[in-house]
Amino acid sequence: MSTSWSRLLSTRRYPDRPAEVPMPGRSPYLADYDRVVFSSAFRRLQRKTQVMPLPETDFVHTRLTHSLETACVGRSLGRLSARRVLEGDPSIADELPDFAQDCGDIVASACLAHDIGNPPFGHSGEDAISAYFASRAAERFITGLSTAEQSDLQHFEGNAAGFRILTHTYAALSSGSAGLGLTYATLGAFTKYPRPSVVEAEKKQGGASEKKYGHFQAENPRFKLVAEELCLRPKDPVAGFYHRHPLAFLVEAADDICYRIIDFEDGLKLGLIDHERGLELLRELRAAAPNARPKGSGSSGLHWRDWQEELGYLRATLIGQLVDETATRFAQHAPAILGGTYDASLVKELSGYEYLQEIQRLSIAKLYRSRPVLEIEAAGFEVLGGLLDAFLCAIFDKKENHRSRKLLDLLPAQYRAIGPQAGASAYEQILLLTDYVAGMTDQHALSLYKTIKGIELPKGF
Repeated sequence: MSTSWSRLLSTRRYPDRPAEVPMPGRSPYLADYDRVVFSSAFRRLQRKTQVMPLPETDFVHTRLTHSLETACVGRSLGRLSARRVLEGDPSIADELPDFAQDCGDIVASACLAHDIGNPPFGHSGEDAISAYFASRAAERFITGLSTAEQSDLQHFEGNAAGFRILTHTYAALSSGSAGLGLTYATLGAFTKYPRPSVVEAEKKQGGASEKKYGHFQAENPRFKLVAEELCLRPKDPVAGFYHRHPLAFLVEAADDICYRIIDFEDGLKLGLIDHERGLELLRELRAAAPNARPKGSGSSGLHWRDWQEELGYLRATLIGQLVDETATRFAQHAPAILGGTYDASLVKELSGYEYLQEIQRLSIAKLYRSRPVLEIEAAGFEVLGGLLDAFLCAIFDKKENHRSRKLLDLLPAQYRAIGPQAGASAYEQILLLTDYVAGMTDQHALSLYKTIKGIELPKGF
């Protein structure tokens, strides 16, 4: 199977729309960006945790602001990387005259959606859902499922939930089957982990694209459509593993840059990380750039009103610096990426990677594991596990007692095996419920948990 940029930048829309003729000034990939922005799943990110769950300050980033910032970085990174690829192979422009702009728009759209499937309470929400399905309480619900289906639930993955949101339409709501109807190019760039969940560790061949999985068993046929349309190279056809879409490396890099630098900035402004140590570390990272000015020059002539002003300057200049070097690395590896012989994180090759690692280490120790975060994340385990258990007991209650009927009445129709969705398998019913719980905002999950447990009545009663 050959892989070419013209195929990788397919403008066909999932699942069966023909290639679009671009409108003047508006590429199909830019339309993808707009479709994500106007989706309800994206809107809910404004009240989902990025770093600090249920923040009391407006400064702290949510999943929404993180996604918007990552999309901005991704657009710049996509365009600059494409320009440098063109320097090495100008013939690409003969077939794709808007190659650089298109790459920027695809990466921006995929970055905008990259966290759209993340559950409440940050990454601990994934752990909470996984822990519940691995617990004794869930055993009776998943016993009849295949090993692979159980793996989906016991190793719940926000990336897979995101792919499902982008490609799935609930039969109870619509006769369509396109999800958001994005282009295949954007769906390919979105999928950082082009493989299903597996249990047997020996199936993994290693590499950045295999750290996690990118779609549930239910979406295997959908991802196969994406892979075939884009001519992604098979990595293990039997296991359903593929090599990444080249632009997925840039989506991953944009996310890495943003969460390392901007989460760290949040930690400094919240006072959880010592600002003097933090600023010095950022200065060292800035000095590590290949074309950095000699130490002691550059920003030394500027006079800051306070340390927060310098922090803003360093954040802005560092993002530009990291984008520039990442684009260079991508262009260097582009032939190997297209050939399926490169599968590593671009950020790990940056000249200042040791400082990025120290930034991440400090963020984990002082921010992600700070007491307020740990306390709310611990509560998240009870909330998400409690919601899943209560609704699953109601869904699989053969006698349909009064409590079960009340709970089922609270569950929106698209998440139930009724009407057009009647006859759904046990796995599909569980996945529908998981869609519902994982799609909640932090506040909605907490409020509903309190309501069904009788801890707190809804306001107005």
